[in-house]
Amino acid sequence: MHNSSTPQSGPAMEQAEDFEAWLQPIPESARTRKVSGQFWIWAGANLAPINWVLGALGINLGLGFADTVTVLVLGNLIGMLLFGCFVLLGQKTGATGMVLARAAFGRRGNYLPAAIQALLVVGWCAVNTWIILDLVMALFGTLGWVDPDAHNYAWKIGVATFIMAAQVAIAWFGYKAIAAFEKWTVPPTIIILVVMSAVAWFGLKIDWTYAGPAGNILEGSERIAAMSAVMTAIGIGWGITWFTYAADYSRFVSTTVPKKKVYLASVLGQFIPVVWLGVLGASLATNSGEVDPGKLIVQNFGAMALPVLLMVLHGPIATNILNIYTFSVATQALDITISRRKLNLFVGVFSLIAVVFFIFQEDFASVLDAWLIGLVAWVAAWGGVMLVHYFWLEKRWPGKVERLFDGVGTRRLPVVNWAGVTALLAGIAATWLFMYGLIPIMQGPIAVALGGWDLSWLAGGLTSAAVYAVLGPRLHRPYVTVTDDAGTSAAVSAPDAAQAPQPVSAVEL
Repeated sequence: MHNSSTPQSGPAMEQAEDFEAWLQPIPESARTRKVSGQFWIWAGANLAPINWVLGALGINLGLGFADTVTVLVLGNLIGMLLFGCFVLLGQKTGATGMVLARAAFGRRGNYLPAAIQALLVVGWCAVNTWIILDLVMALFGTLGWVDPDAHNYAWKIGVATFIMAAQVAIAWFGYKAIAAFEKWTVPPTIIILVVMSAVAWFGLKIDWTYAGPAGNILEGSERIAAMSAVMTAIGIGWGITWFTYAADYSRFVSTTVPKKKVYLASVLGQFIPVVWLGVLGASLATNSGEVDPGKLIVQNFGAMALPVLLMVLHGPIATNILNIYTFSVATQALDITISRRKLNLFVGVFSLIAVVFFIFQEDFASVLDAWLIGLVAWVAAWGGVMLVHYFWLEKRWPGKVERLFDGVGTRRLPVVNWAGVTALLAGIAATWLFMYGLIPIMQGPIAVALGGWDLSWLAGGLTSAAVYAVLGPRLHRPYVTVTDDAGTSAAVSAPDAAQAPQPVSAVEL
């Protein structure tokens, strides 16, 4: 059946458009057998100043150094291990995350998660660009080009526009350009960060025994509540936020590459830089409690901030080219017939508007925490539904991957799978009930009753998974291939197949 995301089909379209221009399964002939690309992509996306901020955020919110590191390591270990499952789905099917979701939410029902994903990556792009901007302004101040104590709004908006244009330009050329950028820029960035870490940990006065603000050290229930909140924002919550991105890039890896290699390369590419930079940010923050990334570096490194600031510009750019690319394929999953490259331009404009908003926000720690916790509310619920669908339901009633690319009106997918939609909404509601953010609207009644304990990610994921496990087999009609006596094959729902006298053969994804 014709893919409604593609405005035309046939040889003319295939010759005129690159296979990445529209939502299509990546053919085996166009895939890579090198697994190192997955490591560089995810490492590059996380070798970013935002992870210094995440580590410093724990200190800023009142935790000690040991507690912050504990949250970082354990939380990201759990989050990244689950992230690897979504990486394998992309390799197996050649489909993006939001195309994969069509089986769980329905052909049109999937518009809800696809729209949320498209909007959220705009916000991520803005957050990461703002951090680049802040670092650049700190550098300009050190050089004497601007007054570091002034607002410098015109400078900030001008630099933001320039940086956004660079990010859009890289993403414009697609996966191969993104992979090449990461491959050649991550290694030198790692070298600089090794030197930076050595200077910080052996040359600066890091308080390794820091237990919290003097005279206000958290204990008992308050300490556990603070750790749970930070866990949601920078621990497991950070790994969860990447679930929806994973398949967009692993779909370019050949199915002949062993799953274990793809899994480990992707998970380690996420885990190592996040924990490393998080610990670095937390250790630097023990001196001042500072969260602002520019001040965090300049106050601790002085003159050495010049080469450091220039090199770490790579990190946020590496992250944002993924955000821009993912925005384009998530938007196409809404059946919007605009090519990926044109959508790249749109996201640049929308993200720049959001950057301007962040420029005028003074309490960035609160804004960032609220943003990260808000993301978990939907991604944890989405992840619960997807894990149940592909690692349980599809194992019982496997279906052909080609049906995910069918146009609107296909008989091989439900229009709206109310089991998936209901489970998603139930998961989001449960996430909010157990959430305890920095602003009142992000503080659910159950979390308040528990004294500030934030178990939102766990409640949201388990609730959506449980609801879908109950409703999914009843309301979603998984498809199999039925072969009649004449040798004719037809895609029908599992209930219909069960009633048919002909033998049934299931074709796995």
